[in-house]
Amino acid sequence: MSDTVSRAPVMQDVARLAGVSHQTVSRVINGASSIRPETRDRVLQAIERLGYRPNTAARALVSGRSGTIGIITTASTLFGPTSVHRTVNTAAREAGFFASSVSLAEMTREGFDAAVDHLDRLAVEGIVVIAGHDEALEVARSRSARLPFVIVEGDLTRARRTVGVDNVAGARLATRHLIDLGHVEVAHVTGPLDWAEARARAEGWRAEMVAAGHRPMEPVAGDWSAESGYRAGLELAEKPDVTAVFAANDQMAIGVLRALHEAGRAVPDDVSVVGFDDVPEAEYLIPPLTTVRQDFSAIGREAIAMLTAAISGETDQVPSLIDPQLIVRASTAPPGRTRSSTT
Repeated sequence: MSDTVSRAPVMQDVARLAGVSHQTVSRVINGASSIRPETRDRVLQAIERLGYRPNTAARALVSGRSGTIGIITTASTLFGPTSVHRTVNTAAREAGFFASSVSLAEMTREGFDAAVDHLDRLAVEGIVVIAGHDEALEVARSRSARLPFVIVEGDLTRARRTVGVDNVAGARLATRHLIDLGHVEVAHVTGPLDWAEARARAEGWRAEMVAAGHRPMEPVAGDWSAESGYRAGLELAEKPDVTAVFAANDQMAIGVLRALHEAGRAVPDDVSVVGFDDVPEAEYLIPPLTTVRQDFSAIGREAIAMLTAAISGETDQVPSLIDPQLIVRASTAPPGRTRSSTT
């Protein structure tokens, strides 16, 4: 059937397109918790395709509550953003909200504005933005006059309602671990520096090196991917003074591990490697990867708590930092434990 009708769409049109009863459509619109997530998604997609204006908007005008929040994120397969998205959804349900998500191919101003407009038509009470990009933060700040926004994993210094792991502290934990083992030349593979997390992790690495009286070398640029970590690892393998590498995420650390193996530099005997995130595969690598764990569940709960407070009218809010945890595994050891591969 056609996705459009010649008259203004009604609830029965939505039900027909979604393949559900009109009672189910009504329960979705009214925020019933008994609806399966996949059914709810089909109904909301049908509402969007038909341009149907549900009673949610009218109820919101009367009561000021719709029971729905919006989530804007990028269509990323990276472990961090996808984990945050999942935990924000879970925390929203536990708090009695339904979360309607918009995933953008890239975080442009035009795309972000369109996403906000879409969620506004669904009468959401507030929006969680999951993106570390600077552009997303600027757009969210410019659109926050009517709807409360919470930025997750963004630059925690540039907006009041922000939640994220303390990336500076996490990077310092990783770097301090390597320094305490006796490493002097600790290289850093950065994430893309238009991401706030990448800048914060580089800042933490540099600050800890300076605090220990070591001169930090020029970091090697990566883009969060294992491929970029592999390229960085090949470059660092040519530097015999480098005995430790701190990669800004686990995917890049995995690439570093392979590059060092191919270059004949054993981990951790010749070079120690630390990542960031603690992906599920980290403990099953050869060797198991030392990394910094982010508490994504805590991030999700805090984001929804902050948004709920903002919806209730609370204005005295400050950025919320979640403490990271260093997970020590077999990819780190004191330098020079053996030198069979380089002597």
